[in-house]
Amino acid sequence: SGSSDPYCVVKVDNEVVARTATVWKSLNPFWGEEITLLLPRGFHSLTIYVLDEDTIGQDDVIGRVSLSHQQISAEPRGEWGARRGGAQRDPSWHPGVPTLSPSAGIDRWLSLAPVNPDQEVQGEIHLELRVPERGHPRVLRCHLIEARDLAPRDPSGSSDPFGRVSCCGRTLETAVIKKSRFPRWDEVLEFELPEGELGEAVLSVELWDWDIVGKNDFLGRVEFFLDTLCPGPTRGWFQLLPFPSTTGDHGGQLGALRLAVRLLEDTVLPPQHYQPLIQLLTEPILCPAQPPEGTALAVLEEVTSGESRQDVATKLVQIFLDQGLAVPLLDYLTTCELARTTDPNTLFRSNSLASKSMEHFMKVVGLPYLHEVLKPVVNRIFEEKKYVELDPSKMELSRGRRISFKGSLLEAQVQESSLELLKGYLGDIIDAIVGSVDRCPLPMRVAFKQLRRRAQERFPSAQHEEVRYFSISGFLFLRFFAPAVLTPKLFGLREQHAEPCTSRTLLLLAK
Repeated sequence: SGSSDPYCVVKVDNEVVARTATVWKSLNPFWGEEITLLLPRGFHSLTIYVLDEDTIGQDDVIGRVSLSHQQISAEPRGEWGARRGGAQRDPSWHPGVPTLSPSAGIDRWLSLAPVNPDQEVQGEIHLELRVPERGHPRVLRCHLIEARDLAPRDPSGSSDPFGRVSCCGRTLETAVIKKSRFPRWDEVLEFELPEGELGEAVLSVELWDWDIVGKNDFLGRVEFFLDTLCPGPTRGWFQLLPFPSTTGDHGGQLGALRLAVRLLEDTVLPPQHYQPLIQLLTEPILCPAQPPEGTALAVLEEVTSGESRQDVATKLVQIFLDQGLAVPLLDYLTTCELARTTDPNTLFRSNSLASKSMEHFMKVVGLPYLHEVLKPVVNRIFEEKKYVELDPSKMELSRGRRISFKGSLLEAQVQESSLELLKGYLGDIIDAIVGSVDRCPLPMRVAFKQLRRRAQERFPSAQHEEVRYFSISGFLFLRFFAPAVLTPKLFGLREQHAEPCTSRTLLLLAK
């Protein structure tokens, strides 16, 4: 059809850790998915594969982007954040504890590279190396013990691995272990080292899959500079790595992938170390008599840029939820913004700390409620796949069931049927929202009740009577229900993104 059904698979080292939804019938897919991973500190690389989903046969690999740990860490910058989901790293950690986190990141278009089998390796090898400090001759002993989780290279889903070890101009090989991805050799290979300094001498250990016909398949390699090895035994499991990449930049021939990757390395201290900071942040809430200008929250609002304000708002809501003070925090922030606002028509339209905090609060507290309200209608829209279009310039008139030489008449018919469908869907959504008042989470209702009262106090005149209502609807509809209708996948309402036809219906509904 001249198109693709692309999705992405994310690998850390050689382990698949995430998959995006499929975007159907598109060469310019938008995923907009955010994936948070807990990584081992010693990870080597992050690789994203772009594949084309096929209903029959295997999915086609379009290309990949691979980023080493060093590449991601190349642009460090300070980041104030709160760790999520990391309790296993420090048993004293609990939600709401902020940390000072050195961070680094990449945010740009990266050309896709072709997938080379010699680059697609996985597994680890168990080695013991002994380099004597003295003696004549000096003999390096390389003990290949075993390997695990090697890549399957044979049609049977297995491999026939053997080791090839090179050092100082000599190469030795182990026996071949047939039909195993977890081979055990327990062989010692010895190399006589030259006299004097070792300089840049390298020990290379490669694993290959033996084939009776054709060339052997590469399984992975590790390298050691001999002058960095400690005297005595060096023993452990080592990650197998691919050959250094020679693919280079393919000039976007396979397309490009826009990635925003951020690496946070957190040091989490016991909770008592954070009490002074939490006390400083909560002070204006617990002691409201204090002038708002000099408080820590006011300073945060002043010094955070639009780029980092979302992060700061997220962390603040987490901390105050943990303290049982999330609703008073929102009351404080919205009251401060109301005091700064002179034109009620611009109220909460900017990405202020108050707006971002309320937005995150609704997602944390109200997500099950959102699912309960919207899921039935959203599911029906996905299942029915009705054609909906109001803009004549975007209409695909061939979708019309009747053929007419009067294009305007057909356009009118499409518009009329589209309008009826949209009214039906929208009426069901509005009825579901209005009928769900009693099920709306109590913290959200209390927060909005306070917001309504504060807006009425700030703009008491009759001409501003509606401010108390659209100050709430600006959050509840524009930042909660409408985005979920627009992209249900990002709110967990659907497992996959919508096809183009359904996506257009959702966009018109959200508008």
